[in-house]
Amino acid sequence: MTQPPPPQPDQPPQQGGFGPPQDQPPQPAPSAGGPDLTKSPQPAPGYGYPQAPQQPQPPQGAPQTPPSPAPPAGPPQPPPGYGYPQAPQGQSAPQPPPGYGYPGQQPNPYAQQPNPYAQQPGPYGAPQPGHGYPGQPQTVPMQPQAGQPGGGRKGNNAQLAIIVSAVVAIALIVGAGVWYSKSSGGDGKQDTASSSGGTGGKDGGTTAGGKEKVPSDPASKVLFQVPMPEVTDTVSTPGSWLTDKVYAKTGIAEIVGHDPDKGTKLWTVKLPGPVCEVSRRMTSDNRTAILHEPAMPTKDKPYHGCSQIAAIDLAAGKKLWTQTIKSGDEVSNLDNVTVSAGTVAVGSLRGGAAFDIADGKALWLPKPDDTCYDAGYGGGEKLVAVRKCGPHDQRQLHIQTIDPKSGKVISEYKMSRGIETAVVVSTDPLVVAAEVGERNGISDFFSVDNRTGELRTHISTPRDRYTFRCSRSSDIEYCSNLVVGNDRLYLATERHAGTGEFTRTNEIVAFDLGTGKQTGQRADAGDGYQLYPLRMDGGNLIAYKSPPYDKGGQVVSIDGSSFKATKLMENPSGEAVRNVERTMSPDFSEVLYSQGRLYMADTYVRKSVSSGTDRQYLVMALGTND
Repeated sequence: MTQPPPPQPDQPPQQGGFGPPQDQPPQPAPSAGGPDLTKSPQPAPGYGYPQAPQQPQPPQGAPQTPPSPAPPAGPPQPPPGYGYPQAPQGQSAPQPPPGYGYPGQQPNPYAQQPNPYAQQPGPYGAPQPGHGYPGQPQTVPMQPQAGQPGGGRKGNNAQLAIIVSAVVAIALIVGAGVWYSKSSGGDGKQDTASSSGGTGGKDGGTTAGGKEKVPSDPASKVLFQVPMPEVTDTVSTPGSWLTDKVYAKTGIAEIVGHDPDKGTKLWTVKLPGPVCEVSRRMTSDNRTAILHEPAMPTKDKPYHGCSQIAAIDLAAGKKLWTQTIKSGDEVSNLDNVTVSAGTVAVGSLRGGAAFDIADGKALWLPKPDDTCYDAGYGGGEKLVAVRKCGPHDQRQLHIQTIDPKSGKVISEYKMSRGIETAVVVSTDPLVVAAEVGERNGISDFFSVDNRTGELRTHISTPRDRYTFRCSRSSDIEYCSNLVVGNDRLYLATERHAGTGEFTRTNEIVAFDLGTGKQTGQRADAGDGYQLYPLRMDGGNLIAYKSPPYDKGGQVVSIDGSSFKATKLMENPSGEAVRNVERTMSPDFSEVLYSQGRLYMADTYVRKSVSSGTDRQYLVMALGTND
C-alpha cells in the first residue's frame, strides 16, 4: 500500500524531517512482542554505546492531497540524535546509533560557541479593515469559475487592484503544539488539547500555576507498546489523542482506543481508506475530525485522494458522520481540517467548508463566484481562516477571525502582497507565521489582535538559531517545537556546544507578543539534552528533553515566571527503551504528556526492516508510579 509523498516542511539546515465505519467489539490488548522494555539490559562497560537497531525512516510531514495520483517517495531518514560524544582530533570514535549522533558538520566540541539569540522587531503598518459575510451561508455545492477556486464564505468580490510594488512579504504563524483549555464561543463547547493537564500532586500539590502532578519519584516505566503493523509499503497513520479515559491512535485505515495505562483495546473505528490529515483539537466532550481516503491503495491505484471528512467520538469510540465536498460532479480533495466551538472546518484549493460536529450539517461550502478562497483554518479557542485573494503573482493573504457557526468575519488582517504561505500557530492570542522575502523557510511571526485585526508586533527569528518546524505546504495548522502561552511565544534554540567535553545542548527562550522582544527568560536543557516545548499547563510550559546516548528522556514543567524546571518524569536508561525512544523524537513523531504518562507515536507504518530483538513500535507509553 502506498501513500502520496509527504509535504516538504519548513526546516532549518542540516535537520531531518518531522517529524497525521463500522464499530468493532472490544479486542484484547496488542501483543507487545520483542524485548520486555520494563527490564532493559544495561549498557556494556567502558564507553557503553548501545547496539544500533534497524530504525524506520520518519516522514517529512503529514501527507497532503496531490493534484493527481502518484506513487509516493519513501519517508526520509530521521535527524541525527543528540548528546553522542565524539573523539578528540586524531582519534577515532565508535559509530553512534542511527538517528542519535551529531549532524554531519560539527563545530569544534572543545570550543564554547556564542549563543546570540537577540532579534529586532520589524515595524509594519496597521492592517486594512475587513469585510463581512452574508447572514445565510451557502449550503449547496457549486462549480467554481474557470481559473478561480471557490471561496467557501462570502469575501471581497470587487476586482482586486494590481499593485506593482515589491513589498517584502510577511506571514503568520503561532506555535503549534499549543492547545488551550478555555471556554470557546458559539455553543459554549470547549476545544482542548489532546494532551490536557492532569490533577493531583505530591502530597496534594502541583507545579505552581499548573495542574500537572509532581511525582515523589519521577522514574518511569514502560506501560505498554503497540507493535508496528505488518505492511508491504508505507501507510500514513497521523493522529493521536488523549482523554481522561482513552489514548486513541490512528492505525492502518482505523482509529483504535486504548486504555491509557494498560494499552488494552477499548474500541476500533474502521475506515475505508488510510487517514491523511487529522485535527489535534477536541471539543470538551472529546469529539474530533479527520480526513481519509475513500478506499485502500492498490497496485493499479496507489492513491484515491484525500476527500472524506469524518467526525469521531473518542469517548464512545464511534464515527459520527462522513461528508464530502463537490465541485460540480467532482468530489474535491481536501488539505486540512480543524475543530472550533463544535464546528469542523476544512480547507482546499477549491475553497473552504464547515460542518456541525454533532450531525454533519453543512454550515458553509465553496462559492463559485468568489474571487477569494479559504485555503485552510486554525481552530481551538477561535476559528481563523487563511483566505487567499488575487492571482498567483499578485496574491494577498487575509487572516480572518470568523464566527464558527455563520462564517461571519469578526476581524481581518491583510498580509503584504507576495506572501504565499501563512500558518496559524495560535488563534487566541492570534499568532501566525510566514516566509518573508527569500529566507527559504518560515522565519517570521506576527502577533495580531483578533478583536480589531491590528498588528501588535512582528518577530523575526533567524532560521539558524531556532528549531521550530512549520508546514510550507497546505496544512495551515501544522507547526511543532514551539508553544504560545502567557502572551508569549516559546521557541527552542538550535543545539550548540555544551560546557562538558563532547556535549551539546540547547535552550528554550520566550518572546513577548506585545513588544516582540525577548523577555530574558531562558531554560537550559543541560549537557547532552535537547529541549522541545510541548504545550502549556496553566501558566507553566511542559517540555520534553531528548536524552544523550546513555540516558533516558525527561519531561519537565518550566515555571512561567521564574523559568525554573521541575522534573515530572525520567525514562529508563536501559538499551531496549533507549532504542525505541530515540526513534520517536518530537521532530517527526507525536509526543503527548499528561497526568504522569508519556505517549510517543509514529505517523507512518513502514515495511519492517528489523530482526532479532530490534523491534519497531507504532506507540510506546511510559508512566510514573504516582
